[in-house]
Amino acid sequence: MPKDPVVILTALNLEYQSVRQRLADLQVHLHERGTRFEVGTVRGTSCRVALGLTNKGNHSAAVIAERAIQEFSPVAVLFVGVAGALWDTTGLGDVVMASHVYAYHGGTSEDDGLKARPRVWEAPHGISQLASHLARLNDWADPAPGHEDGPQVRFGAIAAGEIVQNSRISAEAKWIRQHYNDALAIEMEAAGVAQAGHLSGAPVAIIRGISDRADGTKNSSDDRNWQPRAAANAAAFAIRLAVELVGEQEEAAMRQDDSARSADRFERRVSNTVHNSTVGIMAGSVTGSRVHMNAVSKTSGPTDLITELNGFRDQLGWHRTEGALDEDSYRESLADLDSALRLAGERTPESSKRTVMMLKRLRGLVAECPALVATLAPMVAAAGDLA
Repeated sequence: MPKDPVVILTALNLEYQSVRQRLADLQVHLHERGTRFEVGTVRGTSCRVALGLTNKGNHSAAVIAERAIQEFSPVAVLFVGVAGALWDTTGLGDVVMASHVYAYHGGTSEDDGLKARPRVWEAPHGISQLASHLARLNDWADPAPGHEDGPQVRFGAIAAGEIVQNSRISAEAKWIRQHYNDALAIEMEAAGVAQAGHLSGAPVAIIRGISDRADGTKNSSDDRNWQPRAAANAAAFAIRLAVELVGEQEEAAMRQDDSARSADRFERRVSNTVHNSTVGIMAGSVTGSRVHMNAVSKTSGPTDLITELNGFRDQLGWHRTEGALDEDSYRESLADLDSALRLAGERTPESSKRTVMMLKRLRGLVAECPALVATLAPMVAAAGDLA
């Protein structure tokens, strides 16, 4: 069964505590460079969570997110905390999950004003779909005494910059609302985490509870009252999402194991080594060959893994030729594949761990090609078994 955790990161200690209190059996995990994580399980489940604190700012968040991804090879990275709402339609205490993230400080200063040149990262489709489903179920929030209407989950853009935004009338506030008028919330870390996930091939979700309106009321008594509640709401939704993500991964692994066991029952098989072609079998039995239907061949050792990885190169080329894989993704995938081959050949526990991380990054790069993702899954497992 998969043992990869979900990484949850926060910028503030209040946010950290909101997540931490939902975890059990916590143990400290110290990164070799001194970054401290706590690893535990969501109470009442088998879902493992690695929890870390990034502190404020996109740069710090990017570094810690990258370390967490390399250290844990997570199912996903969830960045959880509070944010300010840019429009009154989003209520205090509501949860905003980013459909995409703007790094809004990208721009060019010209004689007629500052022109926006943002970087943008979209949320992974699978996580967005799952989060939308959970929002419809609407059973994730903690009960709040005295509040009949529970928090709502909203999906939309989140703007991430380098300053605390706390005005409706400043020049920058007006500029943001003019150029990013589809953004529901504003904060200071999402762009860094999204960039780290993009470079590492790890799925990232940004989940923010609304604690203020970025309108001059930050640090007021209302903000101090709403901030713990907003952090708790974001943590509640993130934990529910983490549990479902791990559950889906476990179900997928079980289906894969069942398919592998079914294939192993047949001692006489035919193996089609021509990628994406069709094999027809009209004989009652076939001797001396293997067939794999809706499954990939089992990889049992370093030599087999290297053979499978070399064969995967041909599949990458075919998908590029057919237009299913763009040129940039193809080049990046080849580079990661070469690294995985080199590491697999070293045959040490550390190289095995790094091979797994490289293959997971490769899986992220080819995520739009289900056939490639399915082919990589047993290779990831095989690389882990070599440790």
